[in-house]
Amino acid sequence: MNRRDMMQSGAAASALAMLTRLGTARAQTVTTSAEDQRLAALFDAMMKQALDRSPETVTTLGLDKGPRLAAKSKLDDRSLAAWQSDKKQTAAWLAALHRIDVAKLTGLNRWNHASVLFSTQVQDDIYRNFATVGTPYAVTQLTGCYQQVPDFLDSQHTIETAEDAKAYLARLDGFATALDQESEQVRHDVALGVIPPDFILVKALIQLKVLHDAPADQANLVQSLVRRTAAKGIAGDWQARAGTIYTSRVQPALGRQIALLESLQPKAVHTAGVARLPKGAEIYRTMLLSYTTSTMGPEEIHRTGLELIEKQSAQIDAILSAQGLSQGSVGQRLRKLYDDPQYRYPNTDPGKEALIADLNKLVVKMQARLPEWFGTLPKTPLTIRRVPKATEAGAPGGYYQSGSLDGTRPGAYYINLRDTSEVPRWTLPTLTYHEGIPGHHLQGTLALEAGLPDIRKVQFFSGYGEGWALYAEELAVEMGAYADDPLGHVGQLHDAMFRAVRLVVDSGMHAMGWSREKAIAFFTDTIGDPETMATTEVERYCIWPGQACSYMLGKLDWLRLREKAKTALGARFDIRKFHDAGLLPGAMPLTVLDQCIDAYIAEESGKR
Repeated sequence: MNRRDMMQSGAAASALAMLTRLGTARAQTVTTSAEDQRLAALFDAMMKQALDRSPETVTTLGLDKGPRLAAKSKLDDRSLAAWQSDKKQTAAWLAALHRIDVAKLTGLNRWNHASVLFSTQVQDDIYRNFATVGTPYAVTQLTGCYQQVPDFLDSQHTIETAEDAKAYLARLDGFATALDQESEQVRHDVALGVIPPDFILVKALIQLKVLHDAPADQANLVQSLVRRTAAKGIAGDWQARAGTIYTSRVQPALGRQIALLESLQPKAVHTAGVARLPKGAEIYRTMLLSYTTSTMGPEEIHRTGLELIEKQSAQIDAILSAQGLSQGSVGQRLRKLYDDPQYRYPNTDPGKEALIADLNKLVVKMQARLPEWFGTLPKTPLTIRRVPKATEAGAPGGYYQSGSLDGTRPGAYYINLRDTSEVPRWTLPTLTYHEGIPGHHLQGTLALEAGLPDIRKVQFFSGYGEGWALYAEELAVEMGAYADDPLGHVGQLHDAMFRAVRLVVDSGMHAMGWSREKAIAFFTDTIGDPETMATTEVERYCIWPGQACSYMLGKLDWLRLREKAKTALGARFDIRKFHDAGLLPGAMPLTVLDQCIDAYIAEESGKR
């Protein structure tokens, strides 16, 4: 899954085993007791069920071959019956986890159990307490199979043989079924009083219509197959076969979903937050816990964001003043930088290609710095791609898609190039460090390449993973990435303040009654971003309540734990060992990360 797919179900997305490589002797204690073995068997069963349940995950992990080849012709079941089955299965896994005697677990398995229990409990709470399929909405500008499946088929469904091409056709046909299943999810939730805000419906409809209106000879759903079979020399009239499915099955299903969302528009309200929904306040608190894995409440989150903005604004002011930019508020000066044409790439295809080429150069330079800061380095390369044109209107500025489990498909950093004025040069280094290295690609790839169970390698906790990526942005400053680039450093501070603004805006909309317009105005006034970017961000927070808070809360925890280790170890502290201690065990709730670092401190303190 890419991170956007994972975020839909929060931290519970892949909640399973946690193993580590903090030391050979310690790692060997993982399954020494009978209870360790029971836990390992449970994790194996959970992994098998997860793969049986999701053929799309099988493909994403590069496992759609051999005994799981049949998965390559299928998409996930999005029916209401499957949702009810998932409810029952989650409750069963939770009961099984509670039957494990934690006192009899050895080594790291106590942490493994705690991580799995946290996630499974949160997901069970969601199923039991909220009757809707979506959390909170099933189809929006960022969620729904119309968003995910076209990119999945193009970038993850591999085509090497005629059988692979036929499997693509089967999935293309299944896409129509998936669309209708999700439309049923929408109807189910509407009956319970859950309709997305009017502006969310507008954006989703724009994107649905772009997908629907493309003729078969231009639609990427068809042309992806035509292009790739031609590149492999696979004979067959793939244009005609895919085009027939597209026009007879997919376009009508898209049309039905468009008609459904249009029918909701007269009933939709303009209120941005989820407090208006049934159990809205409970939804927000549950989503905060799920995404951040922190128990911090909305009021404290709001206050923390305001305090950080004040601190970061002062830092930006000092750098800008030193560069001769001292007039106006920090937000006004940042906006002036955004509007300065000297920092923009041409908004043309050659200009966008040059932008991506420059990002690759940044990656090469950062790669050379890594050995001084990390004991273990990722082997799988990073690729940089632009967000597909069909979905760029509602997509964020950048996101990361992990590589396949078998290492055959590298991790990918997607950058949104709908308008290059939204990504001036001085903002690009920190975005690249966040999504690439030492951010998501380094963290996620180390987990994939570590000696962990497969199910553990694909686990994602937003507080941990997004917190790490934001910590990595600041780490790049310490690594000297901005030694000769003061405006790049401004970009890093801008993005740090951007995540502080998220704390304020997210809690403002969902807990304090802020309107979409108030949130956008606060956004642009504080950090100077163009209104188009602020709008995309604010509308994202509307449909993923709490997720935007995970970045800064996670970063603050990484920084707190590093300072704790430094204080405890003194001269023995080694940044490379600290990073290995936190990264090699894979993603975990922040509460478990605390335990992990405490164990590292104890181990290092015991060395002579």
